[in-house]
Amino acid sequence: MVVDDQTSMRAMIRRTLQDLGFKDIRDKAGPVEALAAIKSDRVHLIISDYNMPDMDGLQFLEAVRGDAVIGKTVFIMLTGSADKEIVQKAAALGVNNYVVKPFAPAALKEKIERVFGELT
Repeated sequence: MVVDDQTSMRAMIRRTLQDLGFKDIRDKAGPVEALAAIKSDRVHLIISDYNMPDMDGLQFLEAVRGDAVIGKTVFIMLTGSADKEIVQKAAALGVNNYVVKPFAPAALKEKIERVFGELT
């Protein structure tokens, strides 16, 4: 599940994931609708932007981690900021990895492989 309020960023991440061999890629423009979708139809990976209206990436991560059913879902946070405070808060909430935008497809692949192992 790709969660980002920018349509172009969602499309770019989808293409990258398809190029890496992912088949079932869903996306949502915001965390509120993503949470509902993930609860009704589980996913193995969430790639979420940090800076979004209504609920930021940290609040979204906290909501995912606080849910008994989806709490262990792999969560990678994207942000345009390398702010150490955000990184530390995300780590404290249990983020699996962190990618600073803009990023190359190889960087996203490397972050995913750190969690899942080598992609074939």
